[in-house]
Amino acid sequence: MEIFNEGQLKKQLEKVVSTNREIVKQDIYYPSYHIAAPVGLINDPNGWIQWNGVYHLFYQWMPFHTGHGAKLWGHVTSTNLVDWKEEQPALLPTEVYDKDGCYSGSAIAYNNKLYLFYTGNVKKDGKREAYQCIAVSEDGIHFEKLGAVISVPEGYTAHFRDPKVWQSGEMFYLVLGAQRQDEIGCVVLYQSNDLLNWEFVNEIAGGYGYMWECPDYFQLDSRDVLIFSPQGLEQDGEKNMNTFQSGYAFGKWQEDKTLQLDSFIELDKGFDFYAPQTTLDEKGRRLLFGWMGMADDDEQYHPTHQNKWIHQLTIPRELVLKGEQIYQQPVAEMQLLRKEKLLDNEIIAHKYRFSLPRTVEICASNQNNADFTISIFGIITIVYSAKSQKITVSRNTLKNGEIEFRYGTVKNQVDDFHVFIDQSSLELFINNGEVVFSMRMFPDADNHVVEFNGNLVVSTWKL
Repeated sequence: MEIFNEGQLKKQLEKVVSTNREIVKQDIYYPSYHIAAPVGLINDPNGWIQWNGVYHLFYQWMPFHTGHGAKLWGHVTSTNLVDWKEEQPALLPTEVYDKDGCYSGSAIAYNNKLYLFYTGNVKKDGKREAYQCIAVSEDGIHFEKLGAVISVPEGYTAHFRDPKVWQSGEMFYLVLGAQRQDEIGCVVLYQSNDLLNWEFVNEIAGGYGYMWECPDYFQLDSRDVLIFSPQGLEQDGEKNMNTFQSGYAFGKWQEDKTLQLDSFIELDKGFDFYAPQTTLDEKGRRLLFGWMGMADDDEQYHPTHQNKWIHQLTIPRELVLKGEQIYQQPVAEMQLLRKEKLLDNEIIAHKYRFSLPRTVEICASNQNNADFTISIFGIITIVYSAKSQKITVSRNTLKNGEIEFRYGTVKNQVDDFHVFIDQSSLELFINNGEVVFSMRMFPDADNHVVEFNGNLVVSTWKL
């Protein structure tokens, strides 16, 4: 790949965005309130942080086509988590250490500056090289690259990426997703006292799958948590049904600076969820964004390719620890999107059909732990069995129209559920986030029918 100077790349970027912006936004499937790229492909959320009262969210972005490649960092900001402003790209692949892509990473605020850590992807003579790089900004908009600060250490392959950085006391730490030379996935830990000079500490966890991507270590109510996206897990009954998984494990630090992990738990049981990243905001909330996509064969069948875009992010979610499980809840600010109440505690005794808009929020309580079924726009079906305490979600595949399924089970019963629909996506939160399903859908343009069958009390809002 030719190494572009920043001016060249910015001109190309301005041209592709201005040429295709209206084509993208006129697509009936383009989201209304979810974050998506103005053109091209979006994937992992990056650099997720609140700094000086402003939420900054960066994302992997390929603007020149709807496939993967030498990506940039797109950038949006918000003061309320629902109204997002498009900023100029933060990182462009213009250096020898990131010429084939500014890949995923994170952000940290220090000494009134915002630092970005990311993986510089390099391809040389058919081989991959990976460098962990740093950039800094005084205003949160314009970033100066400071160079590569970590190379791949001995014992690991060039699948070495996605730095997540944090501060503890006087020290800084970062975790990286890695692959051992024997092609087993793991996470490694580095430390620094100045953000520029990093020392390898240890491989803290690993041992299954062939690569662990996007690690994110934090504490939630004093519990040590590692979120990661292991690739290469075998399907286990109704678990690990996606191409790649994303989840978490509680851990306990050992004297040798390894993290003894409990069992891996999937964060989301839906079809489309990957590479989540969290931050601690100024209210003390642990907030998460995920990529509502999946790098798999179904990408090629998305109908949005013809309109120059693909994929989106989830809504922001708050993580809450309840017992031995992390719950995901829509942030309270999502209520700011409500424009009109359409159904107001509508009592549904058997089967009812309603015509609802493509941007809608649905809240329902399940009376007497009854079975229920919900059909949405003729393409998504949600079924709850009180006997088995299982939720089954099905949709028509894009590849051939066959029905595919995902499953989740609650501890006791389904008391309530919460649904956010945005043109071509659906996010389902069961029991205030005990079980969550995220998925994309592409229904016929004229199908607005949502059918409820059960013993429910339903309220809906147009968003």
